[in-house]
Amino acid sequence: MLFQFSRGSQSFFSLRQSQSKESSSGQLTVIDSRTSRRYQIPIANNAVQAVDIGRIFIGDEFDYSERVNNALKVLDPGFSNTAVMTSSVTFVYVSAPRCKDWIALLILHSNSDGMKGEIYYRDHSIDDLFGHVSFEEVAHLLIWNHLPSPEERARFRASLNARLSPPASAMKAINILPRDAPPVSVIIAGLAAYAAANPSKVPTTANDPLMYRSNMQVIDNGILDSLATMAVVISLLYCHQRGHAFLPANPDKSFIENVLIMMGFVDKTTDLPHPRTVRTLDSLWILYLDHEMTNSTAALLHVASTLADPISCCIGMVASANGPLHGGAIDLAYKKFEELESPSNVPALIKDVKAKKLRLFGYGHRIYKTVDPRAKYLRAMLEEFSEESKSNPLLAIAMEIDREASTDEYFTSRNLKANADLYGCFVYTAL
Repeated sequence: MLFQFSRGSQSFFSLRQSQSKESSSGQLTVIDSRTSRRYQIPIANNAVQAVDIGRIFIGDEFDYSERVNNALKVLDPGFSNTAVMTSSVTFVYVSAPRCKDWIALLILHSNSDGMKGEIYYRDHSIDDLFGHVSFEEVAHLLIWNHLPSPEERARFRASLNARLSPPASAMKAINILPRDAPPVSVIIAGLAAYAAANPSKVPTTANDPLMYRSNMQVIDNGILDSLATMAVVISLLYCHQRGHAFLPANPDKSFIENVLIMMGFVDKTTDLPHPRTVRTLDSLWILYLDHEMTNSTAALLHVASTLADPISCCIGMVASANGPLHGGAIDLAYKKFEELESPSNVPALIKDVKAKKLRLFGYGHRIYKTVDPRAKYLRAMLEEFSEESKSNPLLAIAMEIDREASTDEYFTSRNLKANADLYGCFVYTAL
């Protein structure tokens, strides 16, 4: 729910908007060859309204039945050229920038090497944020539109940590399931148990249909609840899969540290996570905080448009991410690593991919046609684990696949690169 309820704008984006206003607004003239009618359709912010397209029809008089039955429709499977809402979430564009008030701005522009990607959270380049601020600070930036002061960061941390105690029903819902149950199914069960344990936060149950409509304090609390609930449920899943106890969060530690503590991912002598693990996970989550209108983001917004509670929205998001053409692709990549057993089997895999006998999950990206701008940071993180790769067969296989594919003409000629999700998978494997 972080991005559905974010607020405000920054002067940087207002300036860019004013600079491009002249070129992004105007009139679209349409002549319908079926009726010889001429239409003037307003263009604003480089977009037309679907309802204006819907006024193009074949009948004699426009009325509701004409709109339903005979009005012109727009067919765009996959939202490849359709904006589904006016939003301050994410904007993707190519070549000369045209932007509105976007929170996370993804810029693609031409250079001598082809398409280059840049990512902005609010008006802050990810290059300026990465390695300089923490996950908590970037999350605060996305929610409240500014990097926090030390006092604001402390309040934000305390608010999150206060929400890291799971209800007994959520623990029971997860622990009753088989340890080898599909992880996403377990997460959904845990989230549903959370929602059931807090009926006062469900609008229909609480008889408050506008609960999440305009009360910003309630909305802010919903954002914090969502972040904390996802962290706890994922930690419960991790503990359940490995058969060890869920550990309580430490109110004096950061959000990332507490995720690792709850998982039991700690040093046995100190009961604290290793500093390098904390640093790596913190950096990894900054890179994944937002990335335009993904399928799971669209699913979350679809549920949120009904004014459902934030946890129900998260359930829709997680269910979407399970598909093999979205987050599920990384699970399939993991399974392929396991099947290969050894880096020596990678050449045979690459040969089968080139013969179109199988698909190499984790390669290629809907947006980036060359290198994902997050990849350089993920590669740097992997360098820190070079020693671990020697003893970790899965990581050794993953890195050999990347080495082979990055130099093979079949992949390079098609601009097929390992995407950031797959690199993240490598980092998680190293951890």
